[in-house]
Amino acid sequence: MSAEMMLSDLRAFIFDMDGVIYRGAAVLPGAVEFVANLRRAAIPYLFVTNNSTTPPRAVAERLVGMGIDATPDEILTSADATALALAKERNGGRVLVIGEAGIREALTGAGFTLTESAREADMVVVGMDRQVNYMRLREAALAIQRGIPFVATNTDRTLPTEEGLVPGAGSLVGMLEIATSRKARAIGKPAPDIFLIALQRMAASAACTGAIGDRPETDILGGQAAGLRTIAVLTGAGTPEQFAAMQPGPDWVFTDLVELDRAYFHGLQIEN
Repeated sequence: MSAEMMLSDLRAFIFDMDGVIYRGAAVLPGAVEFVANLRRAAIPYLFVTNNSTTPPRAVAERLVGMGIDATPDEILTSADATALALAKERNGGRVLVIGEAGIREALTGAGFTLTESAREADMVVVGMDRQVNYMRLREAALAIQRGIPFVATNTDRTLPTEEGLVPGAGSLVGMLEIATSRKARAIGKPAPDIFLIALQRMAASAACTGAIGDRPETDILGGQAAGLRTIAVLTGAGTPEQFAAMQPGPDWVFTDLVELDRAYFHGLQIEN
């Protein structure tokens, strides 16, 4: 932690979700209270997730069902970030997508047209797709070999489930990288792109924004790459030993959001 920066100096927050706000169907300790305290104190925050399968409205509904106030505007998925980043660079185009509703809706909402044809595609975008089949992967590989842009919503190799880890978007990306000998450009964590988009949405300064996460290799590295302050919580995938081994490590490490809430709001006056 920098001696020049106090936790109470932070003026915006970016939350990872799985392992920070909830685990499976269970809300994690302190999540409801910390988010409510931030809202009462008018401190901006965003929920940022690498999950590209679910549209923001459905993510917000899930959080509300857990007792956490959230609106679609407070959700930034890797699908949204990918669509926004590509829309800044291109005036529409035809996209061959490996992915589910979240990325498909985000791309069409940003003015892109979806195609199933390798010959018609202007770019290939790959996210998590639990209904993917060989023919779609075949078309994606053929399109990528034409030299068009190859973009990944994220490169998470696995996805945590109640039964254990299963292949994630990064596994599909890796398959296509092997098949085409091309490397995908990633937009989601740990790439800084998604964090920079979040900062822009909140009109927040990187130096005064805390990225809260449970994974060293995505949340913390990504936040550091974007110039944010980083806060690790021990309610998800990362262990104290993993965070301690990072060079540089996160600015702060807390057991959970209960501990973070107490540390952050100590000395801050919140009107009821």
